[in-house]
Amino acid sequence: MSDPEASERRLRATKRLLDRALNEIEREGRTGVRRVRGTATPDAELVEDDATLAALTAQEDGDAAPAAVALRTTSAATATDDMPTVAVPLGEIASGVSRRRFVRRRRLHMTNPVKALARKVVIAAFGVWIKVSTSLVRRLNWFPSVKSYVGYGTEEYSRLVCRTIYAPTRAKPHTPMRGIHAMLEVPAAHERVRIDIDDVPLKTVQVGTMEVYDPMDPSRSQTMDYSISDSAGYLDLLAEHRLRPGIHTISCMVPRRPPVEAELFTIPSDTKVGVISDVDDTIMVTQVPTVWKAAYNMLLLSPHKRASVPGMAVMYNKIRAMFPNAPFFYLSTSPWNVESQIRGFITDYGFPDGPLLLRDLDPRPKTFVPSGVQHKLEYAEQLMEDFPDMKFILIGDDGQKDPTTYAQIVRRYPGRVLAIGIRQLSPREAGGGLVSMTGFATTQPVPDTDVPVFTGATGANMMKTMLPYLEQFV
Repeated sequence: MSDPEASERRLRATKRLLDRALNEIEREGRTGVRRVRGTATPDAELVEDDATLAALTAQEDGDAAPAAVALRTTSAATATDDMPTVAVPLGEIASGVSRRRFVRRRRLHMTNPVKALARKVVIAAFGVWIKVSTSLVRRLNWFPSVKSYVGYGTEEYSRLVCRTIYAPTRAKPHTPMRGIHAMLEVPAAHERVRIDIDDVPLKTVQVGTMEVYDPMDPSRSQTMDYSISDSAGYLDLLAEHRLRPGIHTISCMVPRRPPVEAELFTIPSDTKVGVISDVDDTIMVTQVPTVWKAAYNMLLLSPHKRASVPGMAVMYNKIRAMFPNAPFFYLSTSPWNVESQIRGFITDYGFPDGPLLLRDLDPRPKTFVPSGVQHKLEYAEQLMEDFPDMKFILIGDDGQKDPTTYAQIVRRYPGRVLAIGIRQLSPREAGGGLVSMTGFATTQPVPDTDVPVFTGATGANMMKTMLPYLEQFV
């Protein structure tokens, strides 16, 4: 075959990929999603069945319609995020206690054509890179391995995440490495993974979707000897498995590899206080608002040279001493690829151990990569539903969107947040003299909420006012 003919075939194949991606985006926008007009609430409703859609359409057009329509409640991104989101049904939690449902309205209009085209190109390019890199590592005789991440759960069920990737024969799954190496990991799609908890095989699981809140639903549970990873190599599992409170051991294994272990935090259902903490620029110096510094720190800096925000480890351990049973959830927009680096940092600097809730940057299994706000709201919803009697302390920084995100959580879950701590970045950290990632302001103002907000440039500054306030809840 001549070179012009080969080039023409590649162009036609690329065009088919782009057309298919555009059709999927357009089809998502038409699948029963209607914006309900004429309401004053900031939240939204996603209509997913034909009967409800017809009723709401009639109501909008002035026809007779029921005063109230039973809608399946969903989880969505914030109203300011124009990225299409995935509708997620909210079910009863495992205890059977009915919780307040939140119904949010999503804008009907589609993403503008330029963004849609950019997303198609990114998804197509990512798919090409995966095919090329997979072919390369197979020629190098690499074969699938598994990385097991720290999980958490209640006495009734556990949430587990692991990932299958290609690796050399002698690779060690949890060895900290520079970010650039971790970001180039090649996913091993659709691999069989066997999971044990405390050496007991896990056979009944509910397979979830990454970046989406999945409530416990026994009707969705499957019984099998192994689970199969998705196209990005991830396995997001919800296991109905009674355990005593404490730290247990998860063991994941794929063929031709030894088992890989991780911790599983089983949290007592009567725990009253928990902590949700950001990572970048809250406990670990990253300088996210300054593009080049953030890129260097995340991708090129040795994981053993990462710096801790002064005083934050001391403050966290004082909170742990004040609330001995309080779990610490590290909720970050960093990708799962760097989980081992962050885990090592938490251990090295003496922060309380706890689950990491990170982000999946593979755009293919979803519409696109979820925004940082969407990611944090989704996990906040998951934690609120998993622990309905727990109240939370939220700690973040003003370099990204933590203030506004935490304010939304307070409004969405009234009475569930005890306090907010916002670490204030210095001018050098926030700007660095270069263009900010936000485009205009490098930091955000203190959120306006009904919950006390404590600020400070270091942990020592913040704990002076925050810890005395928290003493009343001991």
